[in-house]
Amino acid sequence: MTWRAKADLLVVGTGVAGLSAALRARELGLRVLVVSKEEVSAGNTSWAQGGVAAVRPEEKDPGDSVEEHVRDTLEAGAGLCSPTAVNSVLGDGASAIRRLRACGARFDTTSGGRLARTREGGHSAFRVIHAGGDATGAEIQRALGTTASAEGLPVLERHCVVELLHTENGAVGGALVLDHAGRPGVLRAPAVLLATGGLGQLYRATTNPEVATGDGIALALRAGAEVADLEFVQFHPTVLHVPGENEGRRPLVTEAVRGEGAVLVDAHGERVMRDEHPAGDLAPRDVVAAAIERRMAETGTESVYLDATRALGSALPERFPTVYAACRAAGIDPVVEPIPVTTAAHYSCGGVVSSVDGRTGVAGLYVAGEVARTGLHGANRLASNSLLEGAVLGVRAAESTRHDLARVHQGRARPTPERLPAAPVVDRGVLRRIMSGHAGIERDGAGLDEARAALEAASVVRPLRTRENAEDAALTLTAHALLVAASHRTESRGCHRRRDHPDTDDLHWRRANPLRLDASGWLIRSAPEETRDVA
Repeated sequence: MTWRAKADLLVVGTGVAGLSAALRARELGLRVLVVSKEEVSAGNTSWAQGGVAAVRPEEKDPGDSVEEHVRDTLEAGAGLCSPTAVNSVLGDGASAIRRLRACGARFDTTSGGRLARTREGGHSAFRVIHAGGDATGAEIQRALGTTASAEGLPVLERHCVVELLHTENGAVGGALVLDHAGRPGVLRAPAVLLATGGLGQLYRATTNPEVATGDGIALALRAGAEVADLEFVQFHPTVLHVPGENEGRRPLVTEAVRGEGAVLVDAHGERVMRDEHPAGDLAPRDVVAAAIERRMAETGTESVYLDATRALGSALPERFPTVYAACRAAGIDPVVEPIPVTTAAHYSCGGVVSSVDGRTGVAGLYVAGEVARTGLHGANRLASNSLLEGAVLGVRAAESTRHDLARVHQGRARPTPERLPAAPVVDRGVLRRIMSGHAGIERDGAGLDEARAALEAASVVRPLRTRENAEDAALTLTAHALLVAASHRTESRGCHRRRDHPDTDDLHWRRANPLRLDASGWLIRSAPEETRDVA
């Protein structure tokens, strides 16, 4: 290894979860080192438009409460949320907003100086706080990044984590990393926090940035941690459709546009969500996305349309400047014409199994944000709960780390590997086509089996000497895990819809679907937790 560094806590990722954790750990007196594959601003957080869902007692709708927010979350989660986790995380919503504002986040306000609130699908009240109209994530990222820079928080930009290292007693004790020039190095730390975001790059069309390659899932699995519920991939119902441009990251059209009155119509002007759900255009995302897919199939079209001309009209550019700019760049004027929209991979509701304090089953390994599976989201995430979870869990994971380091002896570090590891890799374009074709909004057993066989046939074992190979290896392992999980769950629930098992099976499947790697590197089911706290 050509270079080395040490810290108390190594944070992998620079979104809201990672930077919240790093800043809190610094407050607690820990030596912190942050690793980012790109610049500090390049994570998923920057692309989040809608806002942060939080009930603040001093400013809320009449009748709204944390209990109502909990009820909406449990309903969206389709029976797989942990009520304990939901109550715990959402109960910290007001304090998370205060902490973000203390870091300089500027949320939108009304003429009276109160925080402006909107409503999104699945919410029974206006409780989504936003910034810059539809640039909430970008504002939070700016505020946290500015604070990190002002406090001199050390960040290794353009560095890629290849593998987690262990101590002699099996605890995580650091990471093997490649710098921007591909030079390997070792970062030693008795605690590692993965805040790596999602896995959207598994699919041809996604709202996620290029860095969302499932790194945290793969790193945690190889380190001995459990993952669960990876089959629940939330597809956003409304991303901008531009003919001929259906690969890679697609511009998001935030759900808040529907929250303020816009409606979905098909190519013939018929309402898409009529008779689909009591909440109509504000139904949970899995319901809306599935309805859009069916309507496109029925009409033989590549998109439906989001009509905001009556609800917003000339107010749209000021209220939703990011959406407006994306539309105008594509030659569409949403003030006077409907916006062509389609679905795209958006958010992973499953992830690395952890407590609501960020602890995993592996000593020294912590997770926060989208990479974590805490039980908050269940089978389908409620809109705008993700930024809240990242902010809450980031702080809690830092506090857990401080507490654990003061109590537990981690053991001596094992010798550093002399060679970079090797792993199966599938060409990214091939992998995306396989996953989009067989593991999208609707799946079936035959297609999932075909996808697993195709991945096996296309896999080539390669040394992880480059960031591209490390990312493709992470995508390959994560894809296999998702396919195994989707094959196991023989029912339809939330984001997971099986054509061959269209019904929900509460008797057998109202529980988690955990996986781990065995000693030979095979994905196997962990013992199911029949008594898991779900509702």
